Amino acid sequence: MKSNDNIIKENRQSMPLAKRNFIGMAIAGALIIIGFLLMLGGSSTVDEFNPDIFSTRRIVVGPFLAFLGFVGMGVAIAVRPSSR
Repeated sequence: MKSNDNIIKENRQSMPLAKRNFIGMAIAGALIIIGFLLMLGGSSTVDEFNPDIFSTRRIVVGPFLAFLGFVGMGVAIAVRPSSR
């Protein structure tokens, strides 16, 4: 008896995540990375003040995109795959 006889293949309906879920997770992950990259930048030091730390890109747009990415990741994981 071969060891391959005991392996049972799962059909697509019993898989917990489908291709659509993985695509959604990839898009959400990209949004998270883009959000964190938008928040990057130089900081102020004792000798020099950098007013760029208060830019809209760093305090509004970046965190908003990262938040959307985290919410999207949860949605992409929670959505049930279609029964096709």
